[in-house]
Amino acid sequence: MKTVTRRQFLRRSSAALAASVAFRARAAAPDILGQGDFRYRVVPGWGNLGESTPVNDCHGLAIDREGHVILFTNETRNNVVVYDRRGKLVHKWGTQFPGAHGLSLVVESGREVLYLTDLSRHLVAKTTTDGTLLREWRLPDTGGKYAREDDYRPSWTLHRKDGGFYVLDGYGKDYILEYAPDGSPARVFGGAEGGIVHWGPHGGMIDRLPDGRETLLVAMSDQQYLLRLSGDGTKLGQVDLPGGNPRQIRRHGKHYFVAHLGDNWPKDRECRGFVSVLDEHLRVISNVGGTPPEYDAAGKLRPMAHRGEVFRHPHDLAIDRDGSLYVAQFASGKTYPIKLERVS
Repeated sequence: MKTVTRRQFLRRSSAALAASVAFRARAAAPDILGQGDFRYRVVPGWGNLGESTPVNDCHGLAIDREGHVILFTNETRNNVVVYDRRGKLVHKWGTQFPGAHGLSLVVESGREVLYLTDLSRHLVAKTTTDGTLLREWRLPDTGGKYAREDDYRPSWTLHRKDGGFYVLDGYGKDYILEYAPDGSPARVFGGAEGGIVHWGPHGGMIDRLPDGRETLLVAMSDQQYLLRLSGDGTKLGQVDLPGGNPRQIRRHGKHYFVAHLGDNWPKDRECRGFVSVLDEHLRVISNVGGTPPEYDAAGKLRPMAHRGEVFRHPHDLAIDRDGSLYVAQFASGKTYPIKLERVS
């Protein structure tokens, strides 16, 4: 039998220990989510504020010019929660939005303001970022399109460069209400007679085409597609997202990020959901927490699905200047937003 010296024994033991530690570290490391150039790692515990600052459904997200992450939740002890980038509380406010849903951060005359939609109170509110109410919009005269105000349940606002904006009635009668730059009602379009089906126009954004035209890019949730409209409601195009359930769209640089509430929701309400990254041509190039996107020979996207247990009903998202991704979730057991760092 070969004799092993004490020095050899210690060297081998150290090497074995190092290998064991490295193995455990790899095993404990969080999964990498997404494909290609858009891959992410979850930041454990980010934004968890405990009993002092509870949340219910985490509906809306935005990032202000200081890099603060703003959350809109239907928890009336603190409807608006403002985080720093480390996930620590900056401040919180709001008890008046039981139906908190859509959140839009808009710069007006150099000042950042919030446009908030409330499904229960049937209104859109404009506030400062620290909670001062500036204006409210309830259901305007729509020429008989609504029998009563309770039929109006606005889900999100979309804002033009000139200060005009649109309100999506995504939980009511599926109309799109346009407002002039001074905040006065301009027109109403969409709805069933305009080809906008129910459980469709949930979220969206104003998207400028290469020729400079501003269009409405609408997340048609249960219908599993994105809808592009002109400013007067004319259909310009459609992007199918089979297997998804697009709730909101955010643009960052040349790319679009779409939060999917679940796989084929509402048929499967236990499905977990994922986030898609689309290129400038609106082709899916990565599914964060989902299966890799696949297109057939005809250019048709094959059905997508979630992968893993990271998400539970993504509802909105935001992207910071470093490319980190923040995801707010609906009906997820009162979970706080998830932060994901981009992996190079």
